Amino acid sequence: MTRLEFDIAWRYLRSRRGSRLLSFISVIAIVGVTVGVSALIVIIGVMNGLQTDLREKILVGSPHLRVLTYGDDLRMSTWRDALDKIRASPGVEAAAPFVQTQGGINAGRGYAEGVQLVGVIPQARGVPDVTGIRKHATEGDFRFASSDGQTRGVVLGRLLALRLNAHPGDRISLISFADAKMSAIGGLVPSIYPFEVTGWFETGMFEYDNSYVYVALPAAQQFAGLGDAVTGIEVRTPDRWQAPDVGQHLTESLGFPYRTVDWQEQNRSLFQALKLEKLAMGVILGLIVIVASFNIVSTLTMVVTDKTREIGILKAMGLPSDSVRRIFFVQGLVIGLVGTGMGLLIGLATAIALDKYKLITLDPHVYFIDHLPVATEPLDVVLIVAASIAIAALATVYPSVQAARLYPLEAIRHE
Repeated sequence: MTRLEFDIAWRYLRSRRGSRLLSFISVIAIVGVTVGVSALIVIIGVMNGLQTDLREKILVGSPHLRVLTYGDDLRMSTWRDALDKIRASPGVEAAAPFVQTQGGINAGRGYAEGVQLVGVIPQARGVPDVTGIRKHATEGDFRFASSDGQTRGVVLGRLLALRLNAHPGDRISLISFADAKMSAIGGLVPSIYPFEVTGWFETGMFEYDNSYVYVALPAAQQFAGLGDAVTGIEVRTPDRWQAPDVGQHLTESLGFPYRTVDWQEQNRSLFQALKLEKLAMGVILGLIVIVASFNIVSTLTMVVTDKTREIGILKAMGLPSDSVRRIFFVQGLVIGLVGTGMGLLIGLATAIALDKYKLITLDPHVYFIDHLPVATEPLDVVLIVAASIAIAALATVYPSVQAARLYPLEAIRHE
């Protein structure tokens, strides 16, 4: 690229009448690219923010890794030996047994519904926190200490507790179908276990707050009819992204019948849906940049038509066709670079402002978040910028080739 070629390209971009400002059609093309790039950065940031927020809320009650056994009964009988091996394995920060089952709940007011019951080791000094659920207690705690001196306490999700009107100190009944007995008339009679509400928790995750109850591990074993067995072992790793590798190592070291399920596999359908939604939004908004590229094509085509005689004179004076192509390539590239740069600045500024100052507020009772979260990832920004510049460069191909094909004599005769 020579200085002459650049000066000619810049002159063609400028307005007529000797103005140093860009022409109106050039400004329109730049604005189109700016809008597309800024919209892409903001929307992809919002999708990342929602995905990150949801991931953090899922991991409140879900461990990085679960060690389970094969079979339909979801029963791990020799869990103590497995627990010792797991705790001694590399990449394991904490591990604890758990019980998870389903049942019914009744607060003695003529209303009952189904719940997810989880049994964990009661909170105490030296007991590891495999998940962050204990940190989200809003009333009481996870010691499950009932007023009768036993560990017959239950901690309810806040939405479930409000629906049942069950407050700390109230008595509730948990209904188990694990050891249901056959009645004289042929029906199944479930077992009913009395508990005392000793706390509430609130995670912001609807599924947990609406249908989960936590009890002490021995009470859950009795409720699920497991005896001394448990459902599995929860594992916390130093980094959640290390969970698949740690799980693979545990599967190989423990052998059959043990298996591992990491947090991404547990919620695979949800995260796949979020990724698909992010991809769809990216494609839809990417069309804005593609539409803006047509503005570049039309702008350069109009310049070629308007400057046909000048191009003919330049070629007659010895300017090569390659130089003509580079002149129009630079024009399109300048439009793409300026538009992309402005879009980058506006998009990043908008994303930062949305997240820092919480400009778009939401009703937490409906969405469980008080503002629209935005998380801008550098890789996404780099891909958006690179794609925008590449599209702008490709948009110059047709006009530059058409300009380079002009014959000097015919171009000079053009009116």
